[in-house]
Amino acid sequence: MARIAGINIPPQQHSEIGLTVIFGIGRTRARKICEAAEVPFHKKIKELTDSELEKIRENIDTFLVEGNLRREVQLSVKRLIDLGTYRGMRHKRGLPVRGQRTRTNARTRKGPRRAAASLKK
Repeated sequence: MARIAGINIPPQQHSEIGLTVIFGIGRTRARKICEAAEVPFHKKIKELTDSELEKIRENIDTFLVEGNLRREVQLSVKRLIDLGTYRGMRHKRGLPVRGQRTRTNARTRKGPRRAAASLKK
């Protein structure tokens, strides 16, 4: 099993798809990494040689990924909250940040519906 950036990459996946398991690497960036490392996209992770894996690791080290990227995002959100910006307040309250409607939808961000107060007779 290949371990890159502290993450175990699934061995049965193609190199392009397998790299997307790493936080901060999507399909486009994975494709660029494979091109730079001269690894075919369709080659499976378990078929990669040690030298190919090492080239991939070197290319990934040039990007901000996993723990460092998560920390960067967390600090950015904390900065917005500390400044008291509108976006910061939305983050703090757990509401959608980018202008989406909240009267309906927004359940992912707001969480499950609260049980309506029982009507008294």
